[in-house]
Amino acid sequence: MRLTLDVFLADVPAEQVDEARDFYRTRVAGRGPATVAELAEARAKRSAPPAADPPAVEETVGTAGVPVRILVPTDGPPRGVHLDIHGGGFYLDCAARGDRRNREFADASRLAVVSVDYRLAPEHPWPAAPDDCEAVARWLVAEAEARFGTSRLTIGGTSAGATLALVTLLRLRDRGAVDRFTGAALLFGTYDLSARTPAGRRIADEYFIQAYAGHVADRTVPDISPVYGDLSGLPPTLLVVGSADVLLEDNLALAGRLTAAGNDVEVRVYPEAPHGFTGHPTALARTALDGVDSWLADRITRP
Repeated sequence: MRLTLDVFLADVPAEQVDEARDFYRTRVAGRGPATVAELAEARAKRSAPPAADPPAVEETVGTAGVPVRILVPTDGPPRGVHLDIHGGGFYLDCAARGDRRNREFADASRLAVVSVDYRLAPEHPWPAAPDDCEAVARWLVAEAEARFGTSRLTIGGTSAGATLALVTLLRLRDRGAVDRFTGAALLFGTYDLSARTPAGRRIADEYFIQAYAGHVADRTVPDISPVYGDLSGLPPTLLVVGSADVLLEDNLALAGRLTAAGNDVEVRVYPEAPHGFTGHPTALARTALDGVDSWLADRITRP
């Protein structure tokens, strides 16, 4: 049997696909910083994140004192807790950038959201970011019941955040602590930073790789490039990616490896969508995010 991309295409209204096609036809594709100086300039130009209402609670958690932002539903106690890991190429952005989106998700799904402000490269290269994400995940495993009244957990992230979410799950599994997580929603992650896979070769000269893991001789280490790891024993996983994403093949390869390892995997490929599309002002993005929210809520409540 020959498997085609059509098998994985998300079912979305034709008018949303047309709108997205028109939007991206006129939109100039962005480019990430290519040097330390460009990164500093990009950080300086970032606007302040929009505030959520009610706002997030800022805390430090775990023995390492990792900063997090916590949003709980405004209408009743949470049914579960979602661990959110932001994107930004391991070297840009912050957890606060997701406050408004996480507030909507928390209220609509009645889930608490804990977002990690992990340390950024190149000031703090690998393994600083996964160390911080693991520390918060382990704090949730130990404290979620007492803090939020529920021990049911999910995890997710976008782009670099999806990579870190998967690495966090692998670390927890190896420590026998992954069972509390009932689902993982991974949006357009990069799972090969070694330039050995087709998708990995396409991004091989990107500065973010050097900033994050340039000091590592073998970047096929699963803690950096999780596609090379033992992927067995992980929670059900939703993979979301656009058909025009440079990392499409990376995500499909990960789906195949997760499935081969015996995991429950769902893949949703959104037509006409490039990398980072869920952050763009299109109906297609809203449909994709609503689908992620519904999937996560279902994983929290499923017996």
